[in-house]
Amino acid sequence: MTSQISKQLAAIIVFVFIQVINIQAQQPSADDMLNHVARLKRIEAMQPDSIGPKYQLALQSLNFAVMYPHAPQTENVLAQAEQTIGQMAKMKGADQSDLCTLNGFLYMVRIVQNPAQNGQRYYIDVMQAFEKALKLNPDNDLARQLQQKFLEGMKQATER
Repeated sequence: MTSQISKQLAAIIVFVFIQVINIQAQQPSADDMLNHVARLKRIEAMQPDSIGPKYQLALQSLNFAVMYPHAPQTENVLAQAEQTIGQMAKMKGADQSDLCTLNGFLYMVRIVQNPAQNGQRYYIDVMQAFEKALKLNPDNDLARQLQQKFLEGMKQATER
């Protein structure tokens, strides 16, 4: 029985990684990304006590929101991501660096949605979240990449 569960978990993890690689390899359409988020939601529902599917669901939801900040579905996807991050925070074994990274990404998306209104409101939150993530885990590549993208975006915005 445990062997079957392990095989199913391994198959799900492989599926998720293949989907993540596919998303990173090409610029997916909004519908493709929403379908991917829906698949991750189903996987997460099958494993409610597992952090990995929740992390992937939140991450892909935030990826959708940053790529399509004004799509009609974005607010619902963001609300789901925020709820998922909150659920992860309550779980034993949740990586605090990853949680800080996801929170920083969430604030970053809010700035992308409305820079004039949310830039000053969330700028410090983004910076503090990524700094804390990197302090907790200096090897957190996602936190480093997002922090770099954020700083580049802010630099471009001030140069205009």
